[in-house]
Amino acid sequence: MPQLVLLPGKDRTLARRHPWIFAGSVERLNGRARPGDTVEVVAANGRPLAKAAWSPQSSIRARVWSFDAEEVIDDAFFKRRVQAAVDRRLAWPDLQAQPGLRLIHGESDGLPGVLADRYGDTVVVQLTAAGSDKWRMAIVNAIARATDCARLYERSDSDVRRLEGLASVSGWRLGEAPDDALTIDEHGIRMQVDIVAGHKTGFYLDQRDNRLLTRQLAAGRATLNCFCYTGGFSLQALAGGASQVLSIDSSALALATAAANLALNPQLDAALAEWRDADVFSELRTMHSAGRRFDLIILDPPKFAPSAAHAEQAARAYRDINIFGFRLLNAGGLLMTYSCSGGIDRALFQRIVADAAVAAGREARIVRRLDAPADHPVALNFSEGDYLKGLLCQVD
Repeated sequence: MPQLVLLPGKDRTLARRHPWIFAGSVERLNGRARPGDTVEVVAANGRPLAKAAWSPQSSIRARVWSFDAEEVIDDAFFKRRVQAAVDRRLAWPDLQAQPGLRLIHGESDGLPGVLADRYGDTVVVQLTAAGSDKWRMAIVNAIARATDCARLYERSDSDVRRLEGLASVSGWRLGEAPDDALTIDEHGIRMQVDIVAGHKTGFYLDQRDNRLLTRQLAAGRATLNCFCYTGGFSLQALAGGASQVLSIDSSALALATAAANLALNPQLDAALAEWRDADVFSELRTMHSAGRRFDLIILDPPKFAPSAAHAEQAARAYRDINIFGFRLLNAGGLLMTYSCSGGIDRALFQRIVADAAVAAGREARIVRRLDAPADHPVALNFSEGDYLKGLLCQVD
């Protein structure tokens, strides 16, 4: 087996069980390895440390499969890891009946570069690293065995694959497309899931609990949902009794799906919903100039900072939208503001939002910190997995 030798002192992160090995930590590779091949990781003195997947084109040169240097990485390894990830979800009472569920969450489940979401009897898998790409069929077979799903679709088309030197790959790995549009029921609201062309694996499962909180807060409130995508927050606000809901997105396709989702739920009053195709940044300014005000505002923008290198530019964008979010709130109003950017940590995000409140001339306090649900765990040794962070703020 090829041997990846670390520079002196660069084994400390592995001792803390961090699963990434960066290029700057590598002294040499003994032997030949192709992208995705398993390598033995050793300290500068030759001490065995781990088994990892080699990725020569990425700044993350290897991702650890196992910190047991004796463990064999084979089909049986992936069966064990996948089954363990699924069993962890099913052990949580509030996850057992969820038709939309994240089954595998990458490094936090000991499977770097592997994401898998279940929508009813359909599973969508996304492979984002050279190692997971190499073990595609072992992973697919393990998921099929652990879930007994009727169909499985691969959606390996994320931008991060280019950093690994990998092309986009999509297609059915088990079964075929259902005759009818795929839908799930989330907290009593039916939603379409486009696993082929939608964002991520077709839906934002990580906001499930926060959408329910929106429902619980919405009664009697004039609500603004920015970057609304297919209307998850908007429909929950309507279900919670919002007096009106304005939803803004720059994707006409997403808004069309949102309107279709509303039609799937005839118990909701469609007359209270407005879908607006517009740029959120400019629309916020326009509404502020027009004196428009709301009681509840949701700011759930796309990823502005995929890495720490983009943090400064992203901070300006987050500050901008939050300034206008605060300005558009009535007295006592609520702001639910989020960042899904890995390059923005929780402390920085709070500073950005606090600065925005000052710039907007509003006094505000944090009522609750918002997170992803239990099916999106974060390994204690992998803070990079803590990507979704949110604040529920109330203004005077």
